Amino acid sequence: MRSLNESNPVVSTTSHFDPSNKPKGLRRVFKALKNSLRAFSWLTKNEAAFKQELSLAAVAFVVLAFWSIPFLERAILMSSIFFILFAEIINTAIEVTIDRIGTEFHALSGLAKDLASAGVFLSIVIACVLWAGVFYSHI
Repeated sequence: MRSLNESNPVVSTTSHFDPSNKPKGLRRVFKALKNSLRAFSWLTKNEAAFKQELSLAAVAFVVLAFWSIPFLERAILMSSIFFILFAEIINTAIEVTIDRIGTEFHALSGLAKDLASAGVFLSIVIACVLWAGVFYSHI
């Protein structure tokens, strides 16, 4: 697995966090956006599950574009797909953090990864229930 920024690794020489040194206002918003875009880029290049779920999202949004349902139902179904992506991002964050700590086997590391995976699974179940409910209400 590649690091987020291989060409410019961040190495801290201190363990002290200085909250007064953080950017503020619009600069903070743009910096956060840049970091988020870098993370999305990394996910699409390195995470097979995220790529699959992004493909699912594309199909779902095409279906929603042509399915004549009320706006609120459409918003709920779109949110269910975004929730899957959100869960996958959190799952990946947990996995890379555990891998950063150490690659040797540890029961708690495995449990943390399994719990994160269960979160993704649950998000998919929630989306399926919502999609099935809306579909059933329109047949």
